Amino acid sequence: MARYTDASCKLCRREGQKLFLKGERCYSNKCAIARRPYAPGQHGSQRKKISEYGLQLREKQKAKRFYGVLEKQFRKYFEMANRMSGITGVNLLQLLETRLDNVVYRLGFGTTRAEARQLVNHGHFEVNGKKVNIPSYLVKVGDVITVREKSRKSPRFKEILDVTGSKVVPNWLEADQENLQGKVVALPTREDIDLDVQEHLIVELYSK
Repeated sequence: MARYTDASCKLCRREGQKLFLKGERCYSNKCAIARRPYAPGQHGSQRKKISEYGLQLREKQKAKRFYGVLEKQFRKYFEMANRMSGITGVNLLQLLETRLDNVVYRLGFGTTRAEARQLVNHGHFEVNGKKVNIPSYLVKVGDVITVREKSRKSPRFKEILDVTGSKVVPNWLEADQENLQGKVVALPTREDIDLDVQEHLIVELYSK
């Protein structure tokens, strides 16, 4: 399976904003954006005029990197969103938000989306009582996400909760960290999604 293996902080620097890919590090003075607020590479610090296409591309890349999705899968999400009723850009973000790895992260059961994805891959979670190890699994309203019984004794989950214990869970989810369980109570609205992206530019890019 294809995956990004280079330094995560380069992605934030390329997009010119924090994508919160490194957990606690993103909130410290070690954050790459704080130390080097320009794009990586030899000419990264030079100012360049960005074309309309360039703006659209940057918004798409930003969304992809925020959720840890590569191009082929991202394009599939766009096609799904385009077939749905409503606003295509909002539908796209809603699909990305309801990925199981993102939901696990939002519930505070992973310090980063990358860690949440790895935990799902390793079979630590159940959805409605059934083991699910597919990070791209799309949850629905009413679904209950639980850390599997045999995984609860893992010291890693205690470490995660020590970091994420004060994390604010979005309104469309309910979290019970004491019982390592969460529930999807609604689909996320655009206001619930804290991604600074102009999704209409993504729609324009793919509609050409």
